[in-house]
Amino acid sequence: MPQVVLVEPQIPPNTGSVGRTCAASKTVLHLVGPLGFEISDRALKRAGLDYWPYLQWHYHPTMAAFAAYHQKQSGRWIGFSTRGSMAYHELTYQPTDWLLFGSETVGLSSEVLATCDVTAYIPIDHPQVRSLNLSVSVAIGLFEARRQLGWLPRE
Repeated sequence: MPQVVLVEPQIPPNTGSVGRTCAASKTVLHLVGPLGFEISDRALKRAGLDYWPYLQWHYHPTMAAFAAYHQKQSGRWIGFSTRGSMAYHELTYQPTDWLLFGSETVGLSSEVLATCDVTAYIPIDHPQVRSLNLSVSVAIGLFEARRQLGWLPRE
């Protein structure tokens, strides 16, 4: 199953919301520091409500530490950015993909984007709107991957 990676997130409620989405979909979440908050932050837990105990997550203090962790795994890095090379829905997702999202203030750095196997953007129609909220972007990317892989629950 694809995994979600937040690189240097800054806003606890966004990370909490992403954590809740990952818990609900049984998706592993990776937090790459430095973080703009402490993991124990009340706002983070409040945003994730009481779902945080159901989340499988890992903390990596630096991008280098995360890259070393990833080397022991497999899969592509898909960097989500307003500077992405293709629309998120045009990708063909694989079960071993890692979906990388940057901080709310600056997104993924050029250095991180350069290490990604592919970069994706979420189309925005209004020219005055720069980007979507981090937790919304994660949900869009993650659920498109799950849809393509046939991993959406059926009623």
